[in-house]
Amino acid sequence: MHTPVTLLLELGLILTALSVLGTVARRFTFSPVPLYLLAGLAIGEGGIAPVPAAGEFVETGAAIGVVLLLLTLGLQFTLTEFSVSLRRHVPSALVDLVLNAVPGAVAGWLLGLDGVGVLALAGATYVSSSGMVARLLSDLRRLGNRETPAILSVLVMEDFAMAAYLPLLAVLAAGGPWWQALLGVLAAVGAVAVAFTASYRWGHHLGRLLAHPDAEQLMLRVLGLTLIVSALAELIHATAAVAAFLVGLSLTGDTAERARAVLGPLRDLFSAIFFLAIGLSVSPDDLVPLLPAAFALAAVTAVTKLFTGRYAAARDGVGRRGQWRAGTALVVRGEFSIVIIGLVGTVNGDLAPLVTAYVFVLALAGPLLARFAGTPPRGAAKSSPG
Repeated sequence: MHTPVTLLLELGLILTALSVLGTVARRFTFSPVPLYLLAGLAIGEGGIAPVPAAGEFVETGAAIGVVLLLLTLGLQFTLTEFSVSLRRHVPSALVDLVLNAVPGAVAGWLLGLDGVGVLALAGATYVSSSGMVARLLSDLRRLGNRETPAILSVLVMEDFAMAAYLPLLAVLAAGGPWWQALLGVLAAVGAVAVAFTASYRWGHHLGRLLAHPDAEQLMLRVLGLTLIVSALAELIHATAAVAAFLVGLSLTGDTAERARAVLGPLRDLFSAIFFLAIGLSVSPDDLVPLLPAAFALAAVTAVTKLFTGRYAAARDGVGRRGQWRAGTALVVRGEFSIVIIGLVGTVNGDLAPLVTAYVFVLALAGPLLARFAGTPPRGAAKSSPG
C-alpha cells in the first residue's frame, strides 16, 4: 500500500501546531478555540502555510468532530431531565428567535438583498454554534453549572428550528414552488419529532444493547450507531448535531459514564479539527473588506444573545453571574451559519463573505467573552456556580 507522505507530513505538522496552541491557551486558562480558528485561517486558501493534501481529511474530520461534541454533551444528562427543561424553555426559544433573527433580516433589507438573502442572513444571525458551545462548556468546566441546562435547551431548540428552516431555504434558493418548501419542512419536523419520541420512549433499551465490558467494543458500538443515526438525520434535512445529542441522552448510568471515558480522546482530536476547519474555510482576501460591516452586525447580535442567555437562565432561577455566563456562552456562531450560505450560494453578492466574516468575528470573540464572564471579581470568595 502506497503511503501518502505529503498527507502524513501535513497532518503531523497540523497536530503538532494544535498541541502547541492548546498548551499556550491552557497556560493562560483560555479556551484554545480562538487559536485553532486563527491556525485554520493561516493554513487556508490565501494563508501563509497552505496544506492542500490534508484538506479533505480536515473537512471529513470536522463533520465527525461536531457529532462527537454533541454526543458526549448528551452523555452528561438524562433524557427525562432534559425533556422537562425543554418544555420550560419554550418562551426562551421565542425570545431567542425574535432577538437574533430580526437583526439579520433588517441588515439584509438595508443591504438590498432579495427575499432569500434576507431569510438567509436572518438564519445566520439567529443560530449559535452547538459544537463551539459544547467545547466551551467543557473547556471552562461548566457542564455541571446551574445555567448549563438552560443553555442546552436554547441550543437544541435552535437545532430543531434549523430542521424546518434549512429545507425551506434550500427549496426557495433553488427557485422551487412554495408547496415543495412546505412539504420539506413538514417532513423534517415530523422526522425530528418521531426521533425524539422514540428516544424518549425506548431509549432506555439502547444502553443494554450497546453495553459491553470491553472498552474497544463499547466505543465502536456507540460511535458506529451515532454516525448512522446522524447520517439518517442529514438525509431528511434534520441535523446530525440533534441526532448525536439524542443518542447521548438515551444512554444512562454506567454505560454513559464508560462511553464518556472511551470517547473523550476522540472528541478532543476531532473537535480541534472542526475548529481548524472553520478557519480553513475562510479566505483572508474575502474576509478583510467586509470586516467593518461584520463587526457592526456582530456587536448587535452579541448583545441580543447575551439577553437571550440571561432570560433563559433566569427562568431556571440562576443568579446574575450565571445569567451572564449563559449569555456569553451563546454568542458564538459557526457551522450552521456556514451551511446556510452554502445553500444560498453566490447569488446575493457580498452575502457569503459577509456571513463568513461575521462568523469568524464571533467565533473569536465569543470564547473570550465566555472566559471573562466566568471570572469572579477580584477578592471575591470562591463559591459554587450559580
